Amino acid sequence: MTVSPALEADLLRRQDPELADILRGERERQRTTLQLSAAENFTSPAVLAALGSALANKYAEGYPGARHHGGCAYADAAERLAVERAKALFGAEHANVQAHSGSSAVLAAYAALLRPGDTVLALGLPHGGHLTHGAPGNFSGRWFRFVGYGVDAESGLVDHDQVRSLALTHRPKAIVCGSIAYPRHIDHGFFREVADEVGAHLIADAAHPIGLVAGGAAPNPVPYADIVCATTHKVLRGPRGGMLLCRAELAERVDRAVFPFTQGGAQMHTVAAKAVAFGEAATPAYTVYAHQTVANARALAAALAAEGLVVTTGGTDTHLITADPSPLGVDGRTARGRLEAAGLVLECCALPHADDRGLRLGTAAVTTQGMGTREMTFVAGLLASVLRGGTDPARAREDVRELAAAFPPYPH
Repeated sequence: MTVSPALEADLLRRQDPELADILRGERERQRTTLQLSAAENFTSPAVLAALGSALANKYAEGYPGARHHGGCAYADAAERLAVERAKALFGAEHANVQAHSGSSAVLAAYAALLRPGDTVLALGLPHGGHLTHGAPGNFSGRWFRFVGYGVDAESGLVDHDQVRSLALTHRPKAIVCGSIAYPRHIDHGFFREVADEVGAHLIADAAHPIGLVAGGAAPNPVPYADIVCATTHKVLRGPRGGMLLCRAELAERVDRAVFPFTQGGAQMHTVAAKAVAFGEAATPAYTVYAHQTVANARALAAALAAEGLVVTTGGTDTHLITADPSPLGVDGRTARGRLEAAGLVLECCALPHADDRGLRLGTAAVTTQGMGTREMTFVAGLLASVLRGGTDPARAREDVRELAAAFPPYPH
């Protein structure tokens, strides 16, 4: 029996009204505020449909053709489809689509290539590195010896001289290139060169730019890295999850690092939703979207700078912007709270070579809604006015609500 979304909502309201109210509230929040988080996006209705499909009921430990459970014919077909689409989309010889998250993907990459105690060179956390790049409270910081490279104090760009110097000094087993708060393209060719020079594996953490790579709006790390780790949400507009891309000779090591070493059963409904997202990302419409996302980010960065915020590296090549709001008289954490009250939802991040935290913004979600560079200029002006105290957050929220209503994430 096929159940319509309206009937599903009605069933939930009758069976669990408390949770129904929570979900209704979240839907209203997304509909009436602007999602400027660099890590969030709106999936398509087709992706949501796959997430709510009958595959949510299926246990399927293992891989297609070698499951630990019976009745996996359709689960196998869904995973094979996701794998083939991912390989074609990114030009990879092998893809693993079972990773539950970006962090799970990085964990599996380390498990495939490293042993506890090995030295790893990665972008330092104060300069935009991820928790999996050596944070003391994370598995990475507990199991491996991380050495952090940084960005240049003047330009804000990755300090390539420092990367090479640290690599030659510490002779790491692996080098990680990638960031959660670096707005420029990574020079994968340079990192491959340094990795070869010191005999290290190269791991590309492409959680943020992988969606731009799919749309031809960012350079592809696959030809350079031994393993590429990524998420399937963010710009890619898929379900929350991770994936790994690698050469054929590493396929078995990567697959065994995911299952059975770091994970159990795959979430087959999520794997199916990844297949949908990969199919959507292979279309001309997605290519237009990816390039518009970058154009919007550049317009937003320029408008924020014109309003007095200090934009890291002077701009962006991607969907992501980091900025210092202190010239407007407010620190990062205070700014985030004030902006959320105004309906502008974003996050804080570390600012390299600074004592305070800044703001991290992204344009993936608002571009999905259909906004363009004109709206980005309006958003920047409203954001700056709220931070200066010229516009009350409650008043700004009405402006945000009006703009969001003009560009609903799910118009139908």
